[in-house]
Amino acid sequence: MAVPKKKTSKSRRDMRRSHHALTSASFAECPNCGELKRPHHVCGSCGQYDGRDVVVEAATA
Repeated sequence: MAVPKKKTSKSRRDMRRSHHALTSASFAECPNCGELKRPHHVCGSCGQYDGRDVVVEAATA
């Protein structure tokens, strides 16, 4: 069974975990309606993606 030879210090342990933090979600403005949306996602308010209507139900509602 593998057993560590030395105790890992808190500093070394925390330095290893320095990249584990969560990042906040980024948002971009929809070029059609101006609402905030996630990049590379369909706009939730107007239903457009890449300059064309993708979701017709959202456009009529």
